[in-house]
Amino acid sequence: MHESDLAQKRKVLNFVTRFKGLKAMFTTGTRNCGFLITAIFSFYCVGTHGEMLPDYEREGRLAAEAEAGLFEGDAVYLSDGEREFLNLYTEVEDAQRAVILLHGRGFHPDWPQVAAPLREGLSENGLTTLSVQMPVLRKDAKYYDYLKIIDYSFPRIEAAIGFLKRNGYDWIAVVAHSCSVHMTMAWLNRFGDASIDAYVGIGMEATDYKQPMLEKFPFESIKVPVLDLYGSEDYPAVIAGARSRLEAIELAGNSQSRQLKIEGPDHFFEQYEDDLVREVSQWLHTLQN
Repeated sequence: MHESDLAQKRKVLNFVTRFKGLKAMFTTGTRNCGFLITAIFSFYCVGTHGEMLPDYEREGRLAAEAEAGLFEGDAVYLSDGEREFLNLYTEVEDAQRAVILLHGRGFHPDWPQVAAPLREGLSENGLTTLSVQMPVLRKDAKYYDYLKIIDYSFPRIEAAIGFLKRNGYDWIAVVAHSCSVHMTMAWLNRFGDASIDAYVGIGMEATDYKQPMLEKFPFESIKVPVLDLYGSEDYPAVIAGARSRLEAIELAGNSQSRQLKIEGPDHFFEQYEDDLVREVSQWLHTLQN
């Protein structure tokens, strides 16, 4: 039995123990049955300690969709310590550098917007890629909802780095889009940048209406080269924050860091995929470390 199965059984046992009156609820009418159903649903969505959990059922559907449409690369399942999650690994012969790709909110690692073009395009430009399934919530979840599950992304990032290192890659870049920028910035703030060699943030500071960022990104403490890339028609918050992001990136003092605005695309770079791949690839190949 996997550790994740044991952990799930422990949660169920704890739930039953805490609600000793379950049998009475089932036998005293539909009103109590309705309460029980609500309690069980809340238990699985929120957890035993009140924290919100990712939507693993939806993640499973997304993973199945990604695998079903996979033509390039291999599906690899890694463990985050509690459960396995999908990654799409495209190994390039004789490549010395590898890139971890982290998709936008509620998507999968081969999503046609941003993720798939980068996964295919960077590989064609001589970079091994590992595109990671990040934690997801229900479709209507917003920025503040995702902040509640942001810690669930950390072991996935760590597992991706570990996988690439075990496969012989000593130089690793992280390329994150949209919500995954928030997740990776929180990871960098917690653990630092010693395990990566470069960072690309696409559509940085994207949030939802009336949900401003609660903390600034830790640019000043990031010593590896950073590329801040966005489209001229991106979300207002992304564009409005560009100047302050650049100032913070420059304070970090890495001469290879850049900010780049591509004229034309919105947050998802539809019809500008070639521009996106070209700029990310060129910048990564220029790095001298």
